[in-house]
Amino acid sequence: MSIYEECGVFGIFNRNREHDAVQETYLALYALQHRGQVSCGIAVRNSKQVDCITGEGTVPNVFNREKLNALTENGRGDVAIGHVRYSTHGEEDEINNQPMVMSYARGSISIANNGCLVNTAQLRERLQSEGAVFQTNSNAELIVHCIARHRLQTENIEKAIVEAMKEIEGAYSFVIMSPKKLVAVRDPNGFRPLCLGKLGEAYVVASESCAIQSIGGQFIRDIEPGEIVVINMNDVYSNKTHCGKKSSLCIFEHVYTARPDSVIDGASVHRSRLNAGKFLAQEHPVEADVVIGAPDSGLDAAIGYANESGIPYGIGLIKNRYIGRTFIQTTQSQRERSVQIKLNPLGNEIEGKRIVLVDDSIVRGTTCAKLIKRLRAAGAKEIHMRISSPPFVNPCYFGTDISSKDKLIACKLDIEGIREYIGADSLGFLSLESLHKVAENSNVTFCDACFTGKYPIDVSGPNYVDKFDYKIKK
Repeated sequence: MSIYEECGVFGIFNRNREHDAVQETYLALYALQHRGQVSCGIAVRNSKQVDCITGEGTVPNVFNREKLNALTENGRGDVAIGHVRYSTHGEEDEINNQPMVMSYARGSISIANNGCLVNTAQLRERLQSEGAVFQTNSNAELIVHCIARHRLQTENIEKAIVEAMKEIEGAYSFVIMSPKKLVAVRDPNGFRPLCLGKLGEAYVVASESCAIQSIGGQFIRDIEPGEIVVINMNDVYSNKTHCGKKSSLCIFEHVYTARPDSVIDGASVHRSRLNAGKFLAQEHPVEADVVIGAPDSGLDAAIGYANESGIPYGIGLIKNRYIGRTFIQTTQSQRERSVQIKLNPLGNEIEGKRIVLVDDSIVRGTTCAKLIKRLRAAGAKEIHMRISSPPFVNPCYFGTDISSKDKLIACKLDIEGIREYIGADSLGFLSLESLHKVAENSNVTFCDACFTGKYPIDVSGPNYVDKFDYKIKK
């Protein structure tokens, strides 16, 4: 597959300066690297000074020892936030890198955001008519504008955020660093994950629990949809003014986006993918010699398929670990070349065998067709494709950049047509009914609009601008 996915955010309130806040943020961003490889950044506050470094590329490419030292030269950091990014709305310019650090009448606000608003055009037009000046086309800057204006009329930043949340619509999970607080906010639908943890006496927030655990922290709980969590030197407290709405966590977190060692809203991602494979085996059985998965998000589903079907699980594709997710390539031809050098068939495992190949999704179908062609060239006798999600038939407007309908193969061909196009001997997709059963013990409900077209919030209003066509007017 080759789709874009969400960004990743992290924040730490370093009570007693027990830890090196920059170092912990750097390590946490490593754990969230799968959520974005276009750019990354860290902002740190020491007393009244905020230092920020961002750059294009992955975490190790941006942050060498010299840059990390530059961020820590003024101390160990009272508070720090970090971000890994992919681009939406054409946000490939360096000015859109996060965290963003902005000054206003009450001091400074630093923000790292994950998600996509659906009323961007309406808000920008209104704010610009009132004199606002925008330097980027990022939702993060737009959110800060809304918060800063309300902060001038309220007694603290959390009340300003409550008011701003009445204006912004769509998917967002963001962390804010103010002069005295670290604030974590999740939208009322809970489209994007966000969780709270502790590292010694320091409190941390992250897009996924794996980031907290990877730095030796303790996962406390998920932040509720609509919740504002405020951390200061003496307390941790919540504002739940916007809580209580029916939740709509993106189901694709469990299918593809999140790391398998994360737990999101009570459900293990690893277990969800095993269940998806199990249900696939029940719905689409086949006689075969070996089950293999497309690394990495297809591996757990492949294991689940093998366990349920009784067909042995094998390693049929070797992944080059030095190549990231192929969504960072800007053209389809680049993505296809990346897949070619990223995944290499293991001939001894597949030659002369009937193979079940499990992957998480088919978007355009071109990269899948290339992979099947390479497996046949390596000697596979039969290839039975199994997909651990239903066919994509609608774009997503909440941060997962599933392409517009004219590029979705399932909008052009039926399942038999897709099978023929990719060159598989058989093809089976997970049913929508089974998809909603994969996340055991989840305490939220899910958004499945990319499969059903049933969007949990309105995306068709007159002020909405399709993100695939959106361009900033210069």
